[in-house]
Amino acid sequence: MWHQTTLTLPPRPRGFHLITRDVQVALPELRQVRTGLLHVWIQHTSASLTVNENASPDVRRDFERYFNHAVPDGWRAFEHTLEGDDDMPAHIKASLLGPSVTLPVRHGALALGTWQGLYLCEHRDHGGPRTLILTLHGERT
Repeated sequence: MWHQTTLTLPPRPRGFHLITRDVQVALPELRQVRTGLLHVWIQHTSASLTVNENASPDVRRDFERYFNHAVPDGWRAFEHTLEGDDDMPAHIKASLLGPSVTLPVRHGALALGTWQGLYLCEHRDHGGPRTLILTLHGERT
């Protein structure tokens, strides 16, 4: 079985946002897969995706603090500055984390660990809506 759908997430502030539930709701076909993979791709160059701790909001805030420290806005050496001080740093952060994740599917659900969740990593102050391509492949139940 192959299934593909588009999910457009509403604008979110800069930061790391759990979107596991958004993806599950957008993909009811997930329940039809016994064993498979879900590939999630973001169609943007200033936001990214990752999987990490889903329980403590401290983790999400610490991620944001770390990346802002490692790749600061407004660094004078950046040449690409026409779209604002947060644009080039957003591109770098997105490249470090990546545009996609592939998640296992087992018995009609994402086979994430107890403390794992899917994050949208918004690296711009005003990034706008973000579009994800969800591609599901697997053996039907």
